[in-house]
Amino acid sequence: MLTCGRGPISSSEIIMEEMRRIAYETVLRACGFASLAIFCVMIGLSFLPRSAFQAGGFLSLVMTLILLIKAYEARTKDHRRTEMWLYLSKESRPPQDYAQRTISILMRETYLLFAQWTALVSIVMWTIALFFSLIGT
Repeated sequence: MLTCGRGPISSSEIIMEEMRRIAYETVLRACGFASLAIFCVMIGLSFLPRSAFQAGGFLSLVMTLILLIKAYEARTKDHRRTEMWLYLSKESRPPQDYAQRTISILMRETYLLFAQWTALVSIVMWTIALFFSLIGT
């Protein structure tokens, strides 16, 4: 067993943190690709700044909605069909009866976290679009 400032760390805590890290990385990668696509659309509209930020705000809102749908679906999705399950080493995989509940909860939390961040980005983009609208650009 490892120890830290709060006491000994069990192997189950280490596995749980590894699972949390993998869930975070898989959702981060998907959001990164979606953000790249949104950025490309915004660059394409860069000659119209208000339209670029409106498009960015709208597409970020769509991404937020997709993340919310994924969070809802995570409750019932078979844990063996998730990307996170594929990245877990055989030794790190929890027992089947525990795995479904644990992975569902972790993926749901991660999707909701990214949905919050994406919603914030959408609000910022819509605010910038409003600013450009007010100054007449």
